[in-house]
This record gives sequence, structure tokens and C-alpha cells, in this order.
Amino acid sequence: MLKTILGSKQKMGQFFIKGRRVPVTKVSLGPCVVTSIKNIDKDGYWAIQLGYGNRKLKNVAKPNKGHLKKILKEESAPKFLAEVRFKDEPKKKDGNLFQVGDIVKVSDIIKKGDVVSITGVSKGKGFAGVVKRWHFRGGPKTHGQSDRQRAPGATGSGTTPGRVRKGKKMAGRMGSDQKTIKNLQIVEVYPDKDLVDVMGPVPGIVGGEIILRKIKEGKLEGITEVQAQVVEGEPEPDAKEVTGEKVEVKEETPNA
Repeated sequence: MLKTILGSKQKMGQFFIKGRRVPVTKVSLGPCVVTSIKNIDKDGYWAIQLGYGNRKLKNVAKPNKGHLKKILKEESAPKFLAEVRFKDEPKKKDGNLFQVGDIVKVSDIIKKGDVVSITGVSKGKGFAGVVKRWHFRGGPKTHGQSDRQRAPGATGSGTTPGRVRKGKKMAGRMGSDQKTIKNLQIVEVYPDKDLVDVMGPVPGIVGGEIILRKIKEGKLEGITEVQAQVVEGEPEPDAKEVTGEKVEVKEETPNA
């Protein structure tokens, strides 16, 4: 059964559940279209390819137009493609086989309380030194080394091997890496809007493409006890209050 769906990150907010403030990220999921199906006899494995988003047809390369010819619309094509592997022949929730052109919606994969993992590309932070990039402690602050507080220190290894080893942690471009955050819980699902609220931060910029994978089913009652394994991301406050099934917008007035 399919447990993966594609989407994009939206803005962050916060919920108040049982007197505790919980940061949430709004994630737009689907609808996704099945663009191709991999066969174990022909390709060596079972898989389906999902497409998400819209891109103008004039911006699609000719090889991709041929690949997507069965599901192309008049003026648009899927923007983001990702493959989902299966151990056996891929089937839908009702037991029928997937076909090219089938639509996958968020309500087919996710419900409130489910535990998921989200993969995306982290924000780019530009050129950074070793203290910020790799958390080096820097050199001593005394004994005449006033200019070495954020320096990397020695990088070589003496006569042998007489060079800087490959993979040495040094200053360089930081961010724009694929990151995964595990054990996030679904706070709310909005099937009519193809939108979900996920507890905690999600990697990437607003509008960045993400892959959501369902890990297991869960209950919303234990959401205040779940600890997310955060790899990267920072909350952006936007106050909201939840009472049962009703969502009420709460505007906060800054202190004078």
C-alpha cells in the first residue's frame, strides 16, 4: 500500500493543545498523479513514479514530454517527480492495481495523529566558517592569539601523507543539503484544501518541495509527548488556538 506523497512546505504556526504550545508547519500535499509504473520483469523492481505541481509546457524538455505524454494537460505538466519503490506489485488502498494517470490525494495516505518523516532540501546559508558550519570551538583566546578565535587550526598531517586528506571539514558553502526529519506527528488534516499541519519544523524554504512518508499510525492524544528528531529548521511564529475540531485564529497584541 502506498505510504508516500509529494508536496510543498508552507508557513509555520503554533497550536495550543492541552495548555501546551506546539509549533506546526503547514504542508501542502498532492494531488499527485501516477506518471509511470516500474515492472520487476522489465526494470528489475516494482515502483511507481508520482508527479506533483504544475509547470508550463513550454518549460518542459522534449525527453520529459515524451515520458509524460500519457498524463500531459494542454498547457502544464508535473513539476516535481519522485519514485516510490514496492516489494510487490503496487496496489491501491482498495486492492486494485495502480494505473498511469491515477490521482493520489492526501486523504488516501494521511489521517490525523499519524507519525511521518519528511525529506526536503535545507535552506542555503552561503559561505560559512568552520565554527558556524562544523561547530569547531576555535583557538585559544589568550597567549597572543587574538586573531585565531574562529580559525580552523592545522589541516595537514605532517610529512605523511603530506597533504590535506579528502573530506576534511573546512570552511565552505553551508546548507542546500537533503535533510530528513523523523517522528513528526500530523496535528490536523484538511482534505478539501490538500493541506496538513505537521508538528515541528520542516526542512527547506516556503514553497520548497518535500517528500512525506508515513511511518505508522498514531493518536493525537499523545502529541504533547512525542519528541521529533529535528535535523534542521527554525520555527516562524504565527499564533493559532485549537479547541477540539474547531480552529480559531488568535491575534496577539504586542506588549506596550
